[in-house]
Amino acid sequence: MTTNVLENLQFRLAARPVGMVKASDWQQVVEPVRELADGEILVKVLYLSLDPAMRGWMNDAKSYIRPVAIGEVMRAGGIGVVLASRSPKFAVGDHVSGGTGVQRYWIGKADDKAGAFYKVDPTLAPLTTYLNTLGMPGMTAYFGLLESGQPKAGETVVVSGAAGAVGQTVGQVAKQLGCRVVGIAGGKEKCDFVVNELGFDACIDYKHDSVRDGLKQHCPQGVDVYFDNVGGDILDTVLTRINMKARIVICGAISQYNNTEPVKGPANYLSLLVNRARMEGIVVFDYADRYHLGVAALGQWLKQGKIKSKEDVVQGIAQFPQALNMLFEGKNFGKLVLQVAQD
Repeated sequence: MTTNVLENLQFRLAARPVGMVKASDWQQVVEPVRELADGEILVKVLYLSLDPAMRGWMNDAKSYIRPVAIGEVMRAGGIGVVLASRSPKFAVGDHVSGGTGVQRYWIGKADDKAGAFYKVDPTLAPLTTYLNTLGMPGMTAYFGLLESGQPKAGETVVVSGAAGAVGQTVGQVAKQLGCRVVGIAGGKEKCDFVVNELGFDACIDYKHDSVRDGLKQHCPQGVDVYFDNVGGDILDTVLTRINMKARIVICGAISQYNNTEPVKGPANYLSLLVNRARMEGIVVFDYADRYHLGVAALGQWLKQGKIKSKEDVVQGIAQFPQALNMLFEGKNFGKLVLQVAQD
């Protein structure tokens, strides 16, 4: 097909944000889609994954992945459909997942390492599920819990951000392993969902109730595994309730990402010493060679109806700046996804 009749809308990073991301931190660029070269594919982006980690990628600081450069298309994972192909790896009509960036179209080598595209089957699960339970959040939850949390049947697992993308899967997997699971989430609606729909044993509403009192009530035998997605005061509070040889999994610290002051570390860290406990950070990319195992396990539980996948879908790429900030305002309910186009 002739591609240069298509116009690509891109969101590029215009400035390093200070605190919450502002509209002025983005530059919207519209440019024609160029013709394909040999070995390249053109992907029409259908859905984008909006994740808390994106805030860290905007900072010019050393991390597990290089920062997004000023003037560069904002990094994001996505799902799309191949519109044109000059590569034997993908055919027109294939649905693919990979690093599309925040734009309407992605064009490049089919084996591009940053894109890392692979086929997905829309007949096996909704496309949005491949950005949630069968995507990076699911892999983060599955391998982070099993490898670092190492839960055993009968143990108590506490999960913050329990109604979010990673937290919802962590809790459900822990239940499949025979654990008692207590979530921490913001608001009655989210807590009711976590307990009534996802099957957690209890959920603490940090916006309206005392986390300390909730842990005493719902974790009378203490906490064996804490999967932390928020950091800050909640991490500090959970550290006062951990058991001997507890495992704390540091996945994220969403409460700290927009700080204009230094990150607040745990004042109660000596509880790790007293309880001979372990705190370990996890990055999902470390398990890339085993993603297929996580997808197989989670996919089987989904098929059997033993776990659920909830996505919160916002319509329209123009809504990207406001949608991204929903993550840090606690407004999303489930995995936050931006729909860019219809299939």
